[in-house]
Amino acid sequence: MGTVYVFFADGFEEIEAFASVDVLRRAELKVEMISVTGDEIVRGAHGISVFCDRSIENCDFFDASLLLLPGGMPGAQTLGECEDLKRALLKANEQGICIAAICAAPMVLGQLGLLKGKKATCYPGFEQYLEGADYTAAMVERDGQIITGKGPAAALPFAFALVRHLAGEAKEKALKEGMCYNH
Repeated sequence: MGTVYVFFADGFEEIEAFASVDVLRRAELKVEMISVTGDEIVRGAHGISVFCDRSIENCDFFDASLLLLPGGMPGAQTLGECEDLKRALLKANEQGICIAAICAAPMVLGQLGLLKGKKATCYPGFEQYLEGADYTAAMVERDGQIITGKGPAAALPFAFALVRHLAGEAKEKALKEGMCYNH
């Protein structure tokens, strides 16, 4: 199994980012937190700062199994402006590597044309940016190698969907039981 890369920009939605990182690490997956800001300390939408593992300039993503974009504003907008990240997403898509985005961040995938003909969800009001997608308004949507989540309340279901995709249903079930998640 390769590495899960989670991308951070100032204004990211903390619960979406941290729930995903936490659940993926509980699943014993290798997770790297990557800053796209040029500074390894990134501040969330609600004032929580995180020290990322690396800056995007120091990554080549050769071992990626998942590229993950948390939502939040203006974090998602900043992710969409990062040329290095856009190149990585396009390359991952070409290689069939899983790409996931939640809340406002699916707009980045939509603007890159990665959602054309795919089912997708996002935070209400951002569906206009999901170019060519079949917007479902579901809490979590998976279509092929693309997984999208609706918003903060979808943080755990989204993270569990990522585990299922990467590590299988048995690992997802075990984590849900261990975390007392009964939905």
